[in-house]
Parts: sequence; structure tokens; C-alpha cells
Amino acid sequence: MPRTWMVVAIGVLVFGDAAAADARLARGKYLVEGVLACANCHAVRDEKGVPVAARGMAGGFEFNQGVFRSYASNITPDRDTGIGAWSDAQLGKAIREGLRPDGSIIGPPMPVHFYRALSDDDLAATIKYLRAQPAVANKVPKSVFNIPLPPNYGPPLKKVKAPPASDKVAYGGYLVAIGHCMECHTPRDEKGMLVEARLGAGGQNIKGPWGDSISRNLTPHAEGLRDWSDAQIAAAIRSGKDRNGQPYKPPMAFAWYHSINDADMAAMVAYLRSLPPQPSAAARP
Repeated sequence: MPRTWMVVAIGVLVFGDAAAADARLARGKYLVEGVLACANCHAVRDEKGVPVAARGMAGGFEFNQGVFRSYASNITPDRDTGIGAWSDAQLGKAIREGLRPDGSIIGPPMPVHFYRALSDDDLAATIKYLRAQPAVANKVPKSVFNIPLPPNYGPPLKKVKAPPASDKVAYGGYLVAIGHCMECHTPRDEKGMLVEARLGAGGQNIKGPWGDSISRNLTPHAEGLRDWSDAQIAAAIRSGKDRNGQPYKPPMAFAWYHSINDADMAAMVAYLRSLPPQPSAAARP
């Protein structure tokens, strides 16, 4: 190959790699700051529960649900108190399989069982974006669980692919899973475990600086979203207000969900429409 063409070929490869890296970073930003809403739990918050932007995703927010007192971890690249010393593989295993590098299990409310659906490509994009954030030193207290944690969340994952976006309901189900909507909007039993037979029926009482927040029914039941239009559902998810203009309480992640694009939002709504109708679950911790 002539020298000139070799230079051109190498330039094309370098440019292609850079473009791919930029695209991956952009996808990671969209996921972390939108569908995944990582900062909704991992942001440092003040005494009123308002995120402190300058502290990023350095964690420390307390989830006191009676059966556990859990503190959101520091997921900034700080080497001593965050994820800076973890490899990409270790971080991916923590996100999708709930296993820290030391082999310990990550407990609730980390929605590991939903994050297992996260595709390899989206996981890589998420990790790349987390790596690009400022490192913030913040040592987080150790979580305390009064319920036994599972030995694992399932067998080790190998390759995971997302459904094609052309399959609207399936892709919407993927987005709802990685957006961990059902982590809050499904009732829990007396041991704090999700009652999967009642997926989307709501009823969790999630306590915080905001007081008691009761998750609503997301199924197409008369007590749920049956009489809501697609536009009303989308507006509620993005704005944090119901169709009558009444504001929802945290921890609903509308501050992040507002950036979900129209195609993804339509897919998510289509999936919610496909759920079996369920009467609303009675409110309980």
C-alpha cells in the first residue's frame, strides 16, 4: 500500500474510533442523566432532600425503610471512597449482578434484578460516562440490613442484548426495566421483597425528607392508568405532576426523566399499556 494511502487509512481508523467513543459517551450521558436516573439515588442531598449539584453522585443519601437502612454509594471516580479503583469489569458486575469487587452483595434499594437486563452496549456507555465525571471524596456509612440478602441475583451474565427498537412494546419493557420503574411501583411483602405477581400495582410507602410518598398504580386498571391518554402519562413522567397538575413527591425521578426522548417515552407507555390490569395495592412500607 502506498505511504499516502496508509496515512489516510490510519487517519480514518483513528477518526472512526474517536467518533465511536464520542457516541458511546453521549449514549452514557443520555442513560445516566435520563432513563437510569442514577443521581436520583446517588446524588448528595441536603437536609431537605434536594440534590447538591456541586457534589455530583458522591452518595450518602439514607434510605430508612425499617427492614433496612441503606446508604447510596459514591459512584464518582474517587479512588478512596468511590469507584476509581474498580476496573470496568468490576463496575459492570456491581451494576448488573450486585457484586462488589470484594465479593459482597449489594442490597436494596439498588435495583440489581432490573439492571440485569442492561445490554452490554448500554452498560459500557454507562461506565464510560461515570468514568468521565469529577471525582468527589465522600466516605459513605455502611448499610444495615435486618433482612437476609440473597447469595446472588442470578447466574453470572454473559452477553446481554437489548430488544430492537422496532419492537415497541419489548423495547419499552427494556427501558422500564433499566429505568427500574417497578422497583418503587410494585408492592413489597413483609420481608421487603417485590410481589412480582402484582407488577406495577404500586402501594409502596417510601419515606424520606419529603415525608410519606405512596407509589401509584402504573397498570391499565381503572385505579391505574386506564383512563389516562398517552400524552398525559408522558407528561406526568417528565413533569412530576399528575394530569390534574398536582405535584408528585420524591423519589419520583422526574428531574431526570424529563430528558427521555419522544420515541423512548412512547415505547415505555406502550409497555405500561401491555401490563395485566391490577387494582391498586394497599399502602405499606
